Amino acid sequence: MMPFSPKPPMPSWTRPCGLSESHEISLAGLSFRPSLSGALFAPEQGALLVADLHLEQGAALARRGVAVPPYDTGLTLAALEAVIAETLPRTLYFLGDSFHDAAGHTLLDEALLLRLRTITEQIETVWISGNHDPAPKDTLPGRHVAQARIGPVTLRHEPSRSPATPEIAGHLHPGAGIVQRGHMVRGKCFVSDPRRIILPAFGAYTGGMSVRAPAFEGLLETERASVILLAREKMYRFPFARVS
Repeated sequence: MMPFSPKPPMPSWTRPCGLSESHEISLAGLSFRPSLSGALFAPEQGALLVADLHLEQGAALARRGVAVPPYDTGLTLAALEAVIAETLPRTLYFLGDSFHDAAGHTLLDEALLLRLRTITEQIETVWISGNHDPAPKDTLPGRHVAQARIGPVTLRHEPSRSPATPEIAGHLHPGAGIVQRGHMVRGKCFVSDPRRIILPAFGAYTGGMSVRAPAFEGLLETERASVILLAREKMYRFPFARVS
């Protein structure tokens, strides 16, 4: 019996990209617009930031004997293509863990490789190393760095405990929950304070870890932090103190 369906599921569950001007995030004098997709756009710099795509996660799990449908890369690339079409960035920053493991970029299906190569050939691309994929993606165009800068803001994969400069990072896959009308609503989220923004994981198969988890302790000025929760068709901003 085949472990996977021969036909990928229709991606009707995926969120629209939908940039938000009302929930704009300011950091070190720069303005950033969050997207329902989990991307972050800096309009003045023409920079699109995405973190933790974990491409080929399904295939990596299958190699380890975990039977999950291997359709995540196609769904994730579709979301990336949509937010690129909306923002028309000059520069694309991948904030690490772009692939689920170091071998992922060498094992891409030809059609998927062509889609990703087309993106990275048409837009200046910066690959920031992650803990899952520290090595350069030598089969794909772009610049490979440990970290990057947009003005005074440092872009890195893992948030720093004591950042010397304001920063934008990923790695932690932030998620949050809030009680609305007696029901708990949970989802991926952006979380920010005056020193940093942490992006949600962009990948189709990636989940969210509660911003109340121990991994976030000491990272945020909780009295001044806020969360932008990604719902199905809209974003909602809450003070950090209101979410779980």
